[in-house]
Amino acid sequence: MSHPQSVSRTVADLERFLGDPTSSPGPFGYAAIVEHEERGELPADAVAKAREWGFHAFMVPRALGGRLGSLEEVFAVTRSMSRRNLTVAVMFGSALLGVNPVWLWGSEEQRRRVADGLLSGELACFAVSEPDHGSDLQANETVAADADGSGELALTGGKWPVGNATRARFVTVYAQLPGRGQSLVLVDKEYLAEGSWTNRPFVRTLGLRGHDLSGIDFHDARVPADAVLGRRGAGLVEVLKALQITRTAIGALSLGTMDAALRIGMRHARDRILYGAPILRLPVINELLTGAHLDLLIAECTALPVARSLSVAPSRLSLWSSVVKYLVPVLGEEVVGDVGRVLGARSYLAEGVAHGVFQKLQRDHAIASVFEGTTHVNLHAIAAQLPRVAAVAGQPMPNGAAVLRTLFDRSQDAPQWQPDGNRLQLTNATEDEITRSWSEAAAEVNRRAQECADPADSRELTGVVTALTARRGDFYRGLAANAPDAASVRAQRDAAEHCVHHAAASCVLTWLHNTGADGRVSDPGWLILVLQRLLGRLQPGVELSQAHLTGFEKAMTDAEAPGWFGVDRFLPLPAAGPDGADTAGDGGR
Repeated sequence: MSHPQSVSRTVADLERFLGDPTSSPGPFGYAAIVEHEERGELPADAVAKAREWGFHAFMVPRALGGRLGSLEEVFAVTRSMSRRNLTVAVMFGSALLGVNPVWLWGSEEQRRRVADGLLSGELACFAVSEPDHGSDLQANETVAADADGSGELALTGGKWPVGNATRARFVTVYAQLPGRGQSLVLVDKEYLAEGSWTNRPFVRTLGLRGHDLSGIDFHDARVPADAVLGRRGAGLVEVLKALQITRTAIGALSLGTMDAALRIGMRHARDRILYGAPILRLPVINELLTGAHLDLLIAECTALPVARSLSVAPSRLSLWSSVVKYLVPVLGEEVVGDVGRVLGARSYLAEGVAHGVFQKLQRDHAIASVFEGTTHVNLHAIAAQLPRVAAVAGQPMPNGAAVLRTLFDRSQDAPQWQPDGNRLQLTNATEDEITRSWSEAAAEVNRRAQECADPADSRELTGVVTALTARRGDFYRGLAANAPDAASVRAQRDAAEHCVHHAAASCVLTWLHNTGADGRVSDPGWLILVLQRLLGRLQPGVELSQAHLTGFEKAMTDAEAPGWFGVDRFLPLPAAGPDGADTAGDGGR
């Protein structure tokens, strides 16, 4: 796909550096990844090579000497890394989770010290969960008490499981300050007294083998009183806000996994000869791969604007991040499952097709719907906000057009992120330009449909938009009149349906905001298909347009290499330039 110039060039450079995973002999080749996976290890030099390119610098904002300009950039490079080795991506992602509170609420001295450490190769972690309490943040037992008038805090308690807990130098700890409430405390292991902390053993896991998932115990560990991040007693709010960023970023892990799985599935379907022809010609195989490609496009259209929103409209992330965290991993699980059916028995093998890496993809991706809030936790977060969203679902937001243009226009990079915890909110307060724009967006789609060269295109486009409009109207009116308790099963189902309507609006807005400079209407075929696919999630039995499936299948086949399977290949965007999309190698852009 053709991202804006700077993001496109960054990802193209990373793609060239990492190489084609199916043939590379290096640490990011599938052969080395699978070999080390069997031993529960990362390939030798994988982390060092990632740092050599500068991947770790995307954890540090540009103002502090790093490369983190926007969450869009982090999302893009994480997607590239994830389609090689999700374990490496998660290691750096866990570090970003650990330091985001420092960027959002830390002092200048804290920010500088952490930035210098990360840029020199150190890691960080976010120590929140406890063995007996999990996600029950109110039950936190770790204490940071005033230490005998010494001007220090004495930290006591255990955190488990924590990504990077053993390898990290910096630990952002969720702890009680007696009389002041829960707070976030920045701990630098280099300044702790010997014996004041110990690490727990690595946890054996189904996937992500070689990742440091362990724990840490503090034994009257002394830290400076000013190690508290932000306001004392604001820890619970700070945790909930910080998680909005990483929930969004997790979508990149799923998209990278989908990219990898689809490449493996497509190559196998072309190369595997059965009954005298490639199995790609078998209707059931073709249907599986087509549906998986459409799900990838839906996931991408949904996730990327939300990643951009951290720079544009961060107050919306309380709702939008949970939409991404629920829907994108669910789509990823379905894509991986469908490709597994394409591979058949070979999906179970740790050798053969793509060096047997598919079984690692399956195991690793299982974590995407679990951490930073499980599927039902995120559906609950959405359900709690839906009554207010439903009450204004048909009312466009003032100045919404400007926000939507910045979120969905792919010809420009997202604005640079200016970390500020006060701009993140615990609820969206009905601010949801994406779903609230549907009526106006649908009207514009119908107007453009009349300009389609083929009358059949016009009928199909207006038909699926009309069907979705009717469905969403009944849905939000029903919610506004009688919203269920957010903890109920019905509320979970309603939250899942809201995610589908959010995704449909995101697909439409992507199409509308990326018409070519010459004013021509972008090919409506892919939009018709993804909207039909989404409608089918709400109303089983919806058929995909046969007229557009043929063209989509050709684009799907042609997309296998080089390039991404992304939606931008269907949009009349300008080329990214000599260092952009048309780069050599597997998937370079």
